[in-house]
Amino acid sequence: MADQSNSSSNTQTPGGILGWLADRYQIQGLIDYLAKKEVPSYRHSFWYYMGGLSLMFFTVQIITGILLLFYYTPGKEAYESVKFINEQVAFGWLIRSIHSYAANLMIFFVFVHMFSVLFMKAYRRPRELTYITGFALLGLSMGMGFSGYLLPWDELAYFATKIGINIATAVPGIGPLIGDILKGGPEVGHDTVSRFFALHVWVIPIIMIGTLGAHLFFIQVQGISEPDGFKALPPEKKKYVKFFPTFMYDDFLVWLIALNGLILIAVFFPWGLGPEADPLAATPQGIHPEWYFMAMFQILKLIPNTPILQSDEIGNILFGLTGLLLITVPFWGHKRDRLVMYFSAAVLAGLIIFTVLAYQAVASH
Repeated sequence: MADQSNSSSNTQTPGGILGWLADRYQIQGLIDYLAKKEVPSYRHSFWYYMGGLSLMFFTVQIITGILLLFYYTPGKEAYESVKFINEQVAFGWLIRSIHSYAANLMIFFVFVHMFSVLFMKAYRRPRELTYITGFALLGLSMGMGFSGYLLPWDELAYFATKIGINIATAVPGIGPLIGDILKGGPEVGHDTVSRFFALHVWVIPIIMIGTLGAHLFFIQVQGISEPDGFKALPPEKKKYVKFFPTFMYDDFLVWLIALNGLILIAVFFPWGLGPEADPLAATPQGIHPEWYFMAMFQILKLIPNTPILQSDEIGNILFGLTGLLLITVPFWGHKRDRLVMYFSAAVLAGLIIFTVLAYQAVASH
């Protein structure tokens, strides 16, 4: 009897909402797991918040996207529906601005998160699938951005998307098929908007949510990676914080600060809407894709045509090989960790340099 009473006294049932749920749905095991889970605490721990920020901005995307769906109409009425949201719907301009800025910030923090993982060697065994699903989320995030860019059907979006589809069409072998699927017709038009709408609202989000679920599952099962410098410390010098509530509260605080910054940007710098797209008009000067495609855009301009392959085809092969090397990084082996670091640094430097060069070229026009 004494053993039973001691056992029951050691199991503490939480109060409030958690206690109500634990009493009905047997979630005590999950609560105990979260209470025991720890996160390394050291001078570079702030990198752990990058993934959470990406998740927060993705959540903002879902919420604001649903609100925009109430008024947006794909196809021939796309431009007028966006104009109606901007000018007639109460706070429609604000919701659209938050949605657009959140998309860019989400992609930015996914990039930061991925490169922090590469430099901290968090891709190594046994976290291969965690890294691969994270890399897939980067590609899906860029796909979300590309598919959503055309939906307002304004001049800049139309011509930038047309350039992007032409580049995709140049993929050796399957390029023409990709172009036909994306365009939905012989040329970029209202049917293309409907295709991109389906990709942006249904296809990519469903795949993204599934991939994100797998990514978060792997993280929860395996825990957060510890860098080599932290692992080398003697046990008495290693510091940890509880995932719940300490790290989670800090994560929420970072989210709150980022969310306030997002709203301030959206209020003081509303996302614009250019003139309606005219497929018969000449391509205006200075047309360019969003910032996360600018490096590739600039590289393609610098690659010359050859007797065998066009510049777009060479560029697509180069980008494909780079992506293949990045996604296979976990399988390079521990002996090649330094090579991974040099390769990652070269890719990051290339992205920054060519993006800056691209914007300088645009500014010169």
